[in-house]
Amino acid sequence: MAKCAFLGLGVMGYPMAGHLAEKGHDVTVYNRTAAKAEAWVAAHGGASAATPRDAVAGADFVMACVGNDDDLRAVCTGDDGAFAGMSPGATFIDHTTVSAMVTRALAETAGQAGIAYIDAPVSGGQAGAENGALAIMCGGAQESWDAALPVMEAYGKSIKRMGDVGAGQLTKMVNQICIAGLVQGLSEGLAFAEKAGLDGRAVVEAIAGGAAGSWQMVNRHETMLDDEFEHGFAVDWMRKDLGICLAEAEQTGAALPVTALVDQFYKDVQNMGGKRWDTSSLIRRLR
Repeated sequence: MAKCAFLGLGVMGYPMAGHLAEKGHDVTVYNRTAAKAEAWVAAHGGASAATPRDAVAGADFVMACVGNDDDLRAVCTGDDGAFAGMSPGATFIDHTTVSAMVTRALAETAGQAGIAYIDAPVSGGQAGAENGALAIMCGGAQESWDAALPVMEAYGKSIKRMGDVGAGQLTKMVNQICIAGLVQGLSEGLAFAEKAGLDGRAVVEAIAGGAAGSWQMVNRHETMLDDEFEHGFAVDWMRKDLGICLAEAEQTGAALPVTALVDQFYKDVQNMGGKRWDTSSLIRRLR
């Protein structure tokens, strides 16, 4: 079993850290709101720390799952940051969805201190985190990934190394690009079914096993039809992720016309008061 630190106890990080503890790892947690870290310790044991630097002392593996580029920099760098407290030979695993640019910059800083760096964004949402069934796409040195894999298996079901540092974040961008188009297509299909007087559930039953089927269709159609959007990945976070995708596309010269359009549709949802609705709320625009 490994000595681990987990930085960030949001809807994803809290259960992920819990799975580490359940698998017998020695876990110290840090959260910007200390009360949540204290609640985690009360539920799972282990320890909490007042700063990232304190949390990572003596850790073999340090996991982070925070909000965005700025949040990640804040927990990694500075006098109280994780890099200041990690020992040479330790491994930093970032589960945040951030830009490839900040990933590469932080990996370089970590490397200068003898710290291995793996970018490992996740997919599967809150349910995947709670069930220990996340898909994790990783970038980093092969030997670092080999060492970290058994630890990540505490909360990951599909864990794949995609290449060197940054490849994990780029793969997550592909994931979000694909989801955006799928959810918009599903929203239009279900809204069309409603306007046409069809039973939406019966329609999904008829088509989900064919070429139109998807995870989104199977897992989100009922709540979309019921106009319920309080259970999944928030629109605010999706817009953050799509912004990362669009910025990277500017650098690479990739064309993302549908992604750019759906990003604006999500902006419409935000303006409707849906910042914290889950991403399937795109259908609300069509009603």
